[in-house]
Amino acid sequence: MFTGIIETVGTLTDVRAERGGLRLVIRASFASGPLTPGESIAVSGPCLTVERVLPDGFETYASSETLARTTLARARAGRTVNLERAVQAGGRLGGHLVSGHVDGVGRVRRVAPDGEARRMVLLAPAEVRPLLAVKGSVAVDGVSLTLAEVRGAEFSVVLVPHTLWATTLLALRPGDEVNVEADLIARYVAATLRGRAAGVESLLPGEVEPE
Repeated sequence: MFTGIIETVGTLTDVRAERGGLRLVIRASFASGPLTPGESIAVSGPCLTVERVLPDGFETYASSETLARTTLARARAGRTVNLERAVQAGGRLGGHLVSGHVDGVGRVRRVAPDGEARRMVLLAPAEVRPLLAVKGSVAVDGVSLTLAEVRGAEFSVVLVPHTLWATTLLALRPGDEVNVEADLIARYVAATLRGRAAGVESLLPGEVEPE
């Protein structure tokens, strides 16, 4: 589980095909301390596993399923990525609940100055559109953001100066693709409502489905 508060920005130093997926080598340093093999880490949104710790970063693997749903399918050496380690129990939840399970790929439509911030309009992937609500939360390339406006298939967010300088979002331009994850609570509420509409009643733990 993550919060969408980016800890650091890393650089892909090697990307190579392996076992139907991609082997990624990322150069990065973490103020929170050294990484541990097997721990989860969000790489510009999708949750991956640290498979090998290196002196100047780490190595991980993106499966075919991850590549099919995220922008990592187009990862190239030299690209920068947002990095967040899994949140610790008892730690601050500064953003919102982020699972690292990306819903789909969106696209930047427009970017414009908004005072010292930037307003960004994005085309939402179809899977995410029913889950967006003004003042709700969304993760874009792993960054926790607040929805400023929702209009049909588009939504807008305002990027404050700290977010711009602490993440890769500063470099986004119209036409760029991004990983989008809807709010986790909204996702489960929608699933429950779909189940009820289909005549399926959710069961509480310990309940037995009537015969």
